[in-house]
Amino acid sequence: MTIAFQFAIFALIATSVILLIGVPLVFASPEGWSSKKNVVFSGTSLWIGLVFLVAILNSLIS
Repeated sequence: MTIAFQFAIFALIATSVILLIGVPLVFASPEGWSSKKNVVFSGTSLWIGLVFLVAILNSLIS
């Protein structure tokens, strides 16, 4: 269970860094939002899902 928790934490941090860099780039590029909107929403949904997964795993470990 601990390995799954550590992997979920790593995935959450990696997704956060990718979104931290990627979202401003999408907004800064001309016509970037209209073409990359689905990618940003998918990344945000993944991030929210990982937050809930980390919370659930944390409650199981503690």
